Amino acid sequence: MSDDQRFGLARHVTLPGPLRLDGGGRLAQVEIAYETYGTLNADKSNAILICHALTGDHHVASAHPITGKPGWWTRMVGAGKPIDPARHFVLCVNVLGSCMGSSGPASTNPKTDKPYAMAFPVITVRDMVRVQALLLDHLGIPALAAVVGGSMGGMQALEWAATYPDRTRAAIVIASAARHSAQNIAFHEVGRQAIMADPRWQKGNYYDSGEAPSAGLAVARMAAHITYLSEAGLHEKFGRKLQDRGQKGFGFDADFQVESYLRHQGISFVDRFDANSYLYITRALDYFDLAEEHGGLLANAFRGTKSRFCLVSFDTDWLYPTAESRTIVHALNAAGAAASFVELSSPFGHDAFLLDVPELFAVIDGFLKAGEA
Repeated sequence: MSDDQRFGLARHVTLPGPLRLDGGGRLAQVEIAYETYGTLNADKSNAILICHALTGDHHVASAHPITGKPGWWTRMVGAGKPIDPARHFVLCVNVLGSCMGSSGPASTNPKTDKPYAMAFPVITVRDMVRVQALLLDHLGIPALAAVVGGSMGGMQALEWAATYPDRTRAAIVIASAARHSAQNIAFHEVGRQAIMADPRWQKGNYYDSGEAPSAGLAVARMAAHITYLSEAGLHEKFGRKLQDRGQKGFGFDADFQVESYLRHQGISFVDRFDANSYLYITRALDYFDLAEEHGGLLANAFRGTKSRFCLVSFDTDWLYPTAESRTIVHALNAAGAAASFVELSSPFGHDAFLLDVPELFAVIDGFLKAGEA
C-alpha cells in the first residue's frame, strides 16, 4: 500500500461528476483534498474516517502547510493513541465548500476558468458526506470501522450513520447536535453579516483584487470563538486583567487581555481561511437537521442500524450543550441502536474536544478497542 499514490499526506483527487446537491445545484467535477495515515489491511476493515469541524481541515496529524502548526488532533491520533496508525487506516477529508483543496467558492469554475465565488452552489452537511463516500469508492474502501468527529465533524458522523448505514460500523459523536438551534443560527448570521458588510467583500468577487474582506472575517471569527469557550474558562484565563498596562487607557485599544486574545484569534484566522468558504460552511451547518431529513422524527434516521454509537458531551459546552447529545441518545434508544453516552467535566467549553481532556482519550480508546475485540 505504501507505493499506492492514492494514500499518504497531502493527497488530492478530482473525481468526475455530476454531483447532485441537496439544494438543487450540481458540480460537474469534485476536487477532494485528504490525508491518510497507516495501512489499509487485507480485508479493508480497519479504516477510520475523522471528520473535521467548521474551520478545520484534513491535516489532522500533520503540520499545517500555512501556519506550520501541528495537526489539529495530534492528542488523539498517533502512535500509542486511541486512533493509532499502527492499528488503523486513518482518513481525514477536507470538506466540500472549504478552501484547503476541496471544491469550494475559491476553486476554479471549469465553465469560466475563474473562481466560483458566490456562483458555487449552496451545500449541506449531507453533501459533504456524499463527497466523502465518493472518495471511499475511489480508495476501494467498502465500509468504515468507525467515523469520528467533534462539533461539525460529529454532525458528519451522524449523517454517515443515517445515509450510509451499511458502510458505517461505529460512530463517535463528540460535542455535537442533530440540528442547529436558533441561537446557533443567530451567531452564524452575525458572522456572515460582518463579512458581507466589509467593503472588500465585493459580493464575493474579491479573488482578483488581492484584497480579501479580512476585517469582516476577523470579526466573524472573534464572535464565533466566544461560543467555543466557557465563561468559567474565560474568567480563569483572563478575568478582567489588563493587557500590558497598569491602568485603563480610556480609549478603544485592547485594554483587557481578553480583547487582545480575541483580536489575535481573528487576525491569525484570516491568514488561513477564505471568507466565502466561511459563508458556505456556516450556512451548511444552519441547514443541518437530521430529523427533518427523515420525516421529522430523529429516531427514523437510525431505524434498523447495526452501527455502534458513542456520544460525548462536556458540561461547560453551551454551543452544543449536553441536552443536544441526550436528544440523540434518546432517538438511538427509540431506534434500538447500540449507544453509549457520557458527559465529561471540563473548563474548556466547546473546544474541550480539541484540548487535553484525559477522560475523552480513555472513552474513545475503550470504545474503539471494544469494537476490535
